[in-house]
Amino acid sequence: MRTTLPERLAASAGRLIGIGSAVLLAACSSAPSGRYAQEHDSAPLEPLDVAAVSEPVPRLEPRSRYGNPSSYVVLGKRYYVLASNSGYRERGIASWYGTKFHGHRTSSGEPYDMYQMSAAHKTLPLPTYARVTNLRNGISIIVKINDRGPFHDNRLIDLSYAAASRLDILAEGTGLVEVEALDPVQYAARTRKLAASASKPKLPGGEAVTHQPQEHHTAMYLQVGAFSNRGNAERLHTRLATMNIPGGLQISEGTADQQPIYRVRIGPLETVQAADEVAQMLSLQGIQAPRVVID
Repeated sequence: MRTTLPERLAASAGRLIGIGSAVLLAACSSAPSGRYAQEHDSAPLEPLDVAAVSEPVPRLEPRSRYGNPSSYVVLGKRYYVLASNSGYRERGIASWYGTKFHGHRTSSGEPYDMYQMSAAHKTLPLPTYARVTNLRNGISIIVKINDRGPFHDNRLIDLSYAAASRLDILAEGTGLVEVEALDPVQYAARTRKLAASASKPKLPGGEAVTHQPQEHHTAMYLQVGAFSNRGNAERLHTRLATMNIPGGLQISEGTADQQPIYRVRIGPLETVQAADEVAQMLSLQGIQAPRVVID
C-alpha cells in the first residue's frame, strides 16, 4: 500500500476522472479532507477472509460512458487510453488501495468496493477483465479494471484490497505482477472446453492432483533508455556511470521490429523501495520516468 501523501493525492485525482469536473479534481487533489475525508489510505480494521470472495467472470460489455476519453491529464502528465485491450500483456509493480476510497465512485462511475476483485489502470479501456499474476509466488486472479490509476511513474496497476490480499501483497504494499487482458469470448470458450474435458487427474492412490503456489525467481530493472544506435546507449551508460547509482548498470542487446535495439538498464534491484529510490535519484538528474522491466 502507498505510504506517502503525494502518492495518495495523485490517486485521489485519478478516481475523479469519470466525474468530469476539473474544478473538483483540483480541489480534491489539494484538500484530502474534502471528497475523501480520510487523509491516509489503510486496510479495514477487521481483516477479510478473501477465500470467500468470488472472482468476476469476463463478459462482453460496452465501454463505460465515463473514464474512456482518448486522453486525459493528471498532475501535469497526459495519459492516452488504449483503443483496445487486445493482446495486452505487461509486467510491472502493483500497489493497492482500500478504505479511503471505499464506497466512492470509480472513474467508470461504479462504486469502489474494496471487498471485490477490481483494479485501476492508467490506459486500458474501462471495463477490462484481466488476469493478474504475482510473479513471486505464482498466485493468479481475475479482476475487473473499472478505475484509473495509480498515478505513480513506477506503478502498473492498483488493486483492490481483496485482490491484493488474494495475491499476498498486502504486507509489503507492492508486488511484482503480470497483467494480461482477457477476451471474454475466448475465455468463455476455454471455460466450456475445460468443463467438458475429463475431471482432474488422479494420483495412483486416487487423490486429486493439487497445485500449490511456488516461489518464482524474478529480476527487476529500471530501463532508462532504448536506442537503435549503440553509440547513443553507450553515451547514456557513461553519463549514468558518473552518478554513483546503486545497482548494476548494463546495456542489454535485443531486437524490435526485426531491428537491433540497445536498452540501458539499472539493476537487478531487490525491492520496490530500491527501485523508487533510484528513480528519484534519476529524476534529480533530469532523467524522468524510467520503465520498470521484470525478467
